Amino acid sequence: MSNFWRRAGAIALVAFCMLIIPNLAKAADPIRVGLSVALTGGVASAGKQVLAALQIWRDDVNAKGGLLGRPVELVFYDDQSNPQNVPALYTKLIEVDKVDLLIGPYATNMVAPAIPVLMQYHKTTIGILANAANSKFHYDQYFSMLPTGPEPQKAFSHGFFELAATAKPRPKTVAIVAADAEFAQNAADGARQSIKEIGGFEIISDQKYPPPTTDYAPVMQAVKALNPDIVYVAAYPPDSVGIVRAANEIGLTPKMFGGTFIGLLLTPIKVQLGPLVNGIVNNEVFVPGPAFTFPGTLDLLQKYKEVAKSQGLDPMGWSYPPLGYAAGQVLAQAVEGAKSLDQVKLAAYMHDHAFHTVVGEIAFGKDGEWTKSRVVFTQFQDVTDNSVDQFRDTTHEVIVWPEQYKSGNMIYPYAAARKR
Repeated sequence: MSNFWRRAGAIALVAFCMLIIPNLAKAADPIRVGLSVALTGGVASAGKQVLAALQIWRDDVNAKGGLLGRPVELVFYDDQSNPQNVPALYTKLIEVDKVDLLIGPYATNMVAPAIPVLMQYHKTTIGILANAANSKFHYDQYFSMLPTGPEPQKAFSHGFFELAATAKPRPKTVAIVAADAEFAQNAADGARQSIKEIGGFEIISDQKYPPPTTDYAPVMQAVKALNPDIVYVAAYPPDSVGIVRAANEIGLTPKMFGGTFIGLLLTPIKVQLGPLVNGIVNNEVFVPGPAFTFPGTLDLLQKYKEVAKSQGLDPMGWSYPPLGYAAGQVLAQAVEGAKSLDQVKLAAYMHDHAFHTVVGEIAFGKDGEWTKSRVVFTQFQDVTDNSVDQFRDTTHEVIVWPEQYKSGNMIYPYAAARKR
């Protein structure tokens, strides 16, 4: 009888181990977070910062025990700043890599072609620095890590034209110059909407140029010939350099110049252009100032600066790393809050809760956009040389809009700021 019970106990123990060991192994398996990000091509200088921030986030999460008791692993591919590469990469992440979670991509041009793939597979993601990417799809499992608020298209222009409307003498005629790409065209559409809503302006030129353009002198000469009061530009990093240089070379002096120069969010480009940026009014999504310092912000930036030294990245990292890291924080808080990796449950949690991040509290509304905008407009003032120290705070990149974040007043007209 005792042998029978011993044999029965052994069988039960084996059966128990067969059930529990696979579950223990699964619990120890990493949670794999997949993304594509630009590591080469036109927007790689920003994409590398975003990836560095997410790697810091991964390490911070793992140092605290991971998510749901499991370590976090990043699975990423270089999309080469090419929107055509993105659908295949996200399909691979889902079907081949079988990642547990998705994040990204970075940049409007790359996020827009990713959304149809996410919709097909019913996956949730947080797009990083993508302007109005979901405005046509209205996909309820997409969320935006960009502080453009409930009207994202207008966010990159509304403050610019509000400043123009209060300037004396008031400028009237407007020339719009924008790259023929998703992001720039969204910003240009927003400019047209802002002009119509505020009133009192007349668009006398509205042109777009192909992204591979290298010589911007003809583009800017055509603008100068019309002598507009305002020149509003929407450009990615390489374009930003070319347009600013061309404008200076031909002596372009409208009353206001600026808009959405994405390149001017990058410290190396600011340093490269130096005094040529004086007078430009540009939008910013995160700036070095007390109003933009939240719990964890400075700690993240300190870690980022160490990485930046070793990888040759933007030495400051104010514009991109905080938003990249915050995207990871939102994802982590959603996983822990929902206690699940289920994509639909995560999306529902994100819609219903606010999140505390290194860029402040975030809540999501329609189309996954922030419920409140926190875009600011700055003006470069009194930049005297090409030293990096001039861009460590808002002394030379003065916040001029909105009122609640202002650190100084806009110098008007543009020519006056150029002379100082």
